[in-house]
Amino acid sequence: MSRKSGLNAPPPACGRAPARKRVALLVETSSGYGRGVLAGITRFMRMHDDWSVFLEQRDLTQSPPKWLTGWDGDGVISRATAPELTAAAASGLPLVEIADREEGRAQIRSDDAAIGRLAAEHLYDRGYRRFAYCGFSGEAWSARRERGFVEYVEGRGGRCERNHVSWLGPGALPWDVDRGRLGEWLATIPRPLGVMACNDVRGQQVLDACAARRFAVPEDVAVIGVDDDDLLCRLSSPPLSSVIPDAEGVGYRAAELLAAQMNGEPTPPSAELIPPLGIATRQSTDAVAIADAGVAAALNYISQHACRGISVDEVVQNASVSRSTLERKVRKHLGRTPQEEIRQVQVKRACELLQTTDLTIERIAALCGFEHPEYLHVVFKRITGRTPGQFRADAAAGRSKSPHLVDA
Repeated sequence: MSRKSGLNAPPPACGRAPARKRVALLVETSSGYGRGVLAGITRFMRMHDDWSVFLEQRDLTQSPPKWLTGWDGDGVISRATAPELTAAAASGLPLVEIADREEGRAQIRSDDAAIGRLAAEHLYDRGYRRFAYCGFSGEAWSARRERGFVEYVEGRGGRCERNHVSWLGPGALPWDVDRGRLGEWLATIPRPLGVMACNDVRGQQVLDACAARRFAVPEDVAVIGVDDDDLLCRLSSPPLSSVIPDAEGVGYRAAELLAAQMNGEPTPPSAELIPPLGIATRQSTDAVAIADAGVAAALNYISQHACRGISVDEVVQNASVSRSTLERKVRKHLGRTPQEEIRQVQVKRACELLQTTDLTIERIAALCGFEHPEYLHVVFKRITGRTPGQFRADAAAGRSKSPHLVDA
């Protein structure tokens, strides 16, 4: 069938100018990464305004739509890999692949090895010296992230334990079975342990397995995922730290490359890798690894109970460590006193509530363990450099991306 036959094509946009290029976007809308890619493509379109696009709501695992065969269009950007796409490209249809599930296919994709290295560096900088990687078998992007993570760890004389399960399809385990096996595996590794999960989905699963085993996070096991899917990360308990890939950059560059192809320009012969943007630090890694069991227990107690308005004496009573030892070791590892650590946890919680709720300052003060709102103002400004009201205004204006990035 000729590519120009027009059979099974999506309906043309009403009022479409003849000069506009007709572009199909086969990008999943079910993930934060896919939506980031689409945001990058949208940014390109707004700057050039000569595309008419067709996008259907889809999942990453769906096959390309049947209408693609013989579609009378001008170009495709696809996160899918399938024979239909190979046939479409062979027919001369300009195609940019941003799929990352197979080796050697993508023309534009995230630099997964750099993502792995960045996660390892994040855990290493927090004092973790035992490492593990939890990935999905048969997924090229997971294998690339694992290689980058292990490369960094082994380059510093460490070693990395590894765990793999099937993500999708008939080989995938029921979650209760996987959680039990994952917990058993984690229990065999000495702690404190720094774990990289191949993505935020797996990171949430690791946190669930830790909770079932009663491992303190991050004191016993620190966990970092990938994709910075904000909703998923904040639904995790505790909130999940995550590497931020430049999904929007991938989408924008893919749109640039497709535009060049549709204008008859040659395609680069090898895949182009887009580096990650950084780390979104949340509670799952927001600690310094301390091997001393008593001090680790004290810090875990602070993490769990600071917003009840606890005192240092109460912390000492619930941890097998003297006050003088606690003061000395916490200052050594964190650079602040136990009392300052209590305030740090309280202020971080206040930041989160200021950014994500419309609760009054008085109510937030009570929820964070401050008897008087005025004292919250004093402590909050001392730690963040802003009043609670200023922080909330900045967050609303997009100038405070994460309430977890608060300096002591």
